[in-house]
Amino acid sequence: MTRERPSLRGHGTADMQSTSGIQGSAALILPKMPGLSALDDRTRTIFKLIVESYLSTGEPMGSRNLSRGLPMALSPASVRNVMSDLEHLGLIYAPHTSAGRLPTESGLRMFVDGILEVGKLADAERTVLDNQLRAKTENSVEGVLADATELVSGLSRCAGVVLTDTQVARLKHIEFVALEPGKALVVLVGEDNRVENRIITTPPGLPPSALSEAANYLNAQIRGLTLTEAKALVEKEQLSARSELDQLTQKVVQAGLATWSGSFDGRKSLIVRGQANLLHNVGAIEDLERIRSLFDDLETKNELIRLLGSAEKGDGVSIFIGSETKLFSLSGSSLIVAPFKDAEHKIVGVLGVIGPTRLNYARIIPVVDYTARLVSRLLT
Repeated sequence: MTRERPSLRGHGTADMQSTSGIQGSAALILPKMPGLSALDDRTRTIFKLIVESYLSTGEPMGSRNLSRGLPMALSPASVRNVMSDLEHLGLIYAPHTSAGRLPTESGLRMFVDGILEVGKLADAERTVLDNQLRAKTENSVEGVLADATELVSGLSRCAGVVLTDTQVARLKHIEFVALEPGKALVVLVGEDNRVENRIITTPPGLPPSALSEAANYLNAQIRGLTLTEAKALVEKEQLSARSELDQLTQKVVQAGLATWSGSFDGRKSLIVRGQANLLHNVGAIEDLERIRSLFDDLETKNELIRLLGSAEKGDGVSIFIGSETKLFSLSGSSLIVAPFKDAEHKIVGVLGVIGPTRLNYARIIPVVDYTARLVSRLLT
């Protein structure tokens, strides 16, 4: 099979040397890991088999089974010596006395960054993704993102997540309705016909006509613009003294623009789908406890939003493994996300999956990468 590697960004140990071009960023202080160049071919082969066995079965791999699966002749005793060296390097560990070995989170990071071969999606698979997402969407931004989250969740059998700016849709109409002294209702309508209502505080002494003036002014300016573009236009006019509005009405205009789901106070729109997928194939009590811990993590949305927000700062797929992040320090989960862009080619959100560290990375990475690119095309 032809192999490709999407642009990847790891979030592991800063000192790790990666042969794949993934840039690591220090999410926490870990012992300095050796680079792949420090491992000879025999050691690297044994390490690779241990990790691949774990990703496939979740079970520890012992020296006897390892010696049988090696491409070279090596006794179980010699394999145990190599395993001891890998354990000393912090790349594998024994979950129980006299058991086989499993990769540590640092070992998984080294494997993902430098050894993993990422498969290329076949044309038929791309066509299925295209058709399924296009068929399910109703041409609204919210619909595209919700359907993409469910689609990537189903394909990966993990929980799908999307974090996006709330002002992705372009504006169609705005209206102000007086409620009581000092309060007004703002009704915003997007070109996708999504309607949002927000209550704003109005300046003291505001005349009733000011609300109509503010609405008329904005409706003449904002149609077809994003919130970011509308806000920049209004600020430019105010700075150049071209706005004919008085100061009180200008304050209403500013408050009205700032109400779109809190776009300008750092709030984000978060979609999570398919949490039940994480319960599939849970065999041990510790696995169930890990999933319960992950569910608790997902309920703490602020930390998830912060983590996903950090992945918006660059192109390419980002991978977070286990305790590299505070969010997954207890549940031992992994996150694979990729950014998507709007019509101006600006990153407006990230899409991906959350699952156990024992993910099929080679399969899920290209699925997430391609789905994010597909969302970008649909948003344009």
